[in-house]
Formats: sequence, structure tokens, C-alpha cells
Amino acid sequence: MSVSLTKRELDVMAVVWELSSATVGEVKDRMPDDLAYSTVLTIFRTLKTKGYVRYEQEGKAFRYYPLLHPDEAGDSALGRLLSKVYQGSRELLVTRLVSDETVSPEELRNIRKLLDERLKEIEG
Repeated sequence: MSVSLTKRELDVMAVVWELSSATVGEVKDRMPDDLAYSTVLTIFRTLKTKGYVRYEQEGKAFRYYPLLHPDEAGDSALGRLLSKVYQGSRELLVTRLVSDETVSPEELRNIRKLLDERLKEIEG
């Protein structure tokens, strides 16, 4: 499934994933900037049209549930980033990630362990 989320759609989905389900009001309250209720509602309608959420009526409000898994969104976004920014080079992407000064030694050790395990899988 090819996933296409705008920045705002991803912001809304992040709240829905975090809470497992959410109303427009709950999302609005958790957004980093002050979006109008109608704006959040419009984003939900778009997400529903794209097939990324479903909803159920809950009193006067609607509760939205994710149909899209975070990994699906992440894989799609990462694929676009890899293709458009790093010319398809995973090596360039990983180099950029590990050269960030905020990466801790523990994170680097964990990354090395993952890479070593992956090499063992491939090399048999």
C-alpha cells in the first residue's frame, strides 16, 4: 500500500496512534499549534477518504480509529526520503543518521548490533 500523508495528516495520525482512538477535540487539544476544530475535522475527513481511519459515533462526537499502522506510514515516508533526498543510497542515509552529534554511544552500539545481526542473516 502506497501511503501518502501530509504533515498535518501525520500530526493527526500520531495522536490517534498514541491514544489508540481519538475524537476531533482530543486531537485538537494535543496538537502543537492551535488548529481550529473545523480544520482537524477536515483532516479526519480526508484521512477517512484515503482509508487511513474509520469512525464510530460516540454521543454527539465521532471517535476515529486508525486503519493505517505506523510502520506502513514510516516505510512509505522512509522510501520517499531515501529516493528523493539520498538518491536511493541506504549507505548515505545511515551515514547521515549516525553522524548526528546527538546520537549516544549506546544508540550507536545498538545500531552496530542490529547491523551485525543483519549481516549474519544475509551471509548465513
